[in-house]
Amino acid sequence: MLHYAAVFFVIAIVAALFGFGGIAAGAAEIAKVLFFIFLVLFVVSLVAGLFRRGR
Repeated sequence: MLHYAAVFFVIAIVAALFGFGGIAAGAAEIAKVLFFIFLVLFVVSLVAGLFRRGR
């Protein structure tokens, strides 16, 4: 999922260079959403790993 966030980030940068505001904004929004989903999944797996390790 982090890969998809990075891909959409690169698409947003390239689109911004060419001046396509709508495309850049859409790709940046998708990249932000995927980043936060990845962040939440990372925190959940980290907490689950700590609880599993404590046993």
